[in-house]
Amino acid sequence: MEGQGFRDRAPELEAAGAEILGISFDPPEANLSFAERNEFPYRLLSDLDRSIGEAYGTKRPEGHDAASWPRRFTYLIDPEGRVAKAYVVRDVTIHPAEVLADLESLRG
Repeated sequence: MEGQGFRDRAPELEAAGAEILGISFDPPEANLSFAERNEFPYRLLSDLDRSIGEAYGTKRPEGHDAASWPRRFTYLIDPEGRVAKAYVVRDVTIHPAEVLADLESLRG
């Protein structure tokens, strides 16, 4: 699971200056329960109206078979608040390491 990979690399990501946030379409209670079960050291935010998903391209079109689930994307946002890199998550086992490497290269 992608979230567990970020959980396991959280100390390294934080040492590199990253703040990890997860966002889903689930209500806050569900996110809290999920985060506690998986021992996530970072916050999971709820996008109930899907406006963040719309803005970041993770919302699927109405009528799609998986419309209730967001697409898996990760965004690396620089200190000025700009998207430095966008990832389509394909392999959750290597993805956190990829983000960490890109964060370190972004920091120079």
